[in-house]
Amino acid sequence: MRELLRELTAALDRGRDCVYCSLIETRGSTPQKAGAAMLVFADGGQFGTLGGGCVEAEVKQRALRVLTSPDSRSEILTFHLDDNYGWDDGLICGGRMAILADPVAASNGQTKPGANYYRRYRELVDLGRGCTEAIILADPKTGVPAGSRFLFDADGQLVAQTGCHAFAASPHLDAAQKSCEGRESMPPKEVSENLLPLQRRPEPAVRNGIAYLPILPRITLLIVGGGHVGQAVGRLAAEVDFDIWVLDDRETYASRERFPRAQKIVVGDIGSRLQELAPDITPSTFCIIVTRGHAHDEEALHHLVRSSAGYVGMIGSKRKIKLIYEDLIAKGIPAETLRKVHAPLGFAIGSQTVPEIAVSIVAELIACRNLGQTIPSARLNVPI
Repeated sequence: MRELLRELTAALDRGRDCVYCSLIETRGSTPQKAGAAMLVFADGGQFGTLGGGCVEAEVKQRALRVLTSPDSRSEILTFHLDDNYGWDDGLICGGRMAILADPVAASNGQTKPGANYYRRYRELVDLGRGCTEAIILADPKTGVPAGSRFLFDADGQLVAQTGCHAFAASPHLDAAQKSCEGRESMPPKEVSENLLPLQRRPEPAVRNGIAYLPILPRITLLIVGGGHVGQAVGRLAAEVDFDIWVLDDRETYASRERFPRAQKIVVGDIGSRLQELAPDITPSTFCIIVTRGHAHDEEALHHLVRSSAGYVGMIGSKRKIKLIYEDLIAKGIPAETLRKVHAPLGFAIGSQTVPEIAVSIVAELIACRNLGQTIPSARLNVPI
């Protein structure tokens, strides 16, 4: 989503018209799930995907018609994935997809009002705290036309909306709600009543005729140790949208050359640097310990195990992990606290090479981010 919104705003800056196509509801088996998005440009080009195949081709055709129609208004497109859309490709999923096709136009370098919504959307996504988009499907209770959209920040505050021109005269809205000036606006009560806090890590869902598409808070991955495993994990984790921080006591290892996509690179004594970083370590921070030695691993775990991090994992053999646990318990760290540590970190997939080890680690990080927990049956544990 971050890359797609950057592409969209760049297109607007260049005066390039497009249609923002968002998968807002699915039922049954579909090639993509709610939240997927794609841009369709006036010249037939695209950015992103809704799953490919005949459905995507049909979405592009209908999106171009929306873009060139006289009123150029948002439409909700519905597809039933039967023989008509899957026979040629062998993709007869049998599900149902609802897609919002929203034309976004730019003229002489000046974007039309609806484009400001996407600029605000991009700001929130880039900020990384998360946000939620609410889209009206077809519920007459709100008095708001289908396709109208409301964008809420991480605190549940409305920051942008579209479709105001279409429902400003609705008798269901008071004067404050009819305002279209961003923060001063108020959504219909049905929209805000069904909004779930991002702390609960909600999935996309439809409630009372309103589609809710949450963008969950971005996860920062703190890699303690810039060696071969840390470098491989950093590369792969960046590809799957983690923000990367790296800490090592060696400048040649914690470097921009080894971690080109890192947001923060910290060099120095591991213990003292972790103390400095402590205020920035939150439940949205995952920490992995992959240093070059037993002593550094133990020092890092001593500082991180009682932090607010949402995930703490440490690499190592069962014997090394057990020895470190025994040392930390002797220093006053409760055994119950140590049971929260993922050690050895990663899923048990028979990894042998450094890239395979990185895959096993990042797979568990993805599970904890997307599911809110690890998969116990997929990992090894060292008893305390």
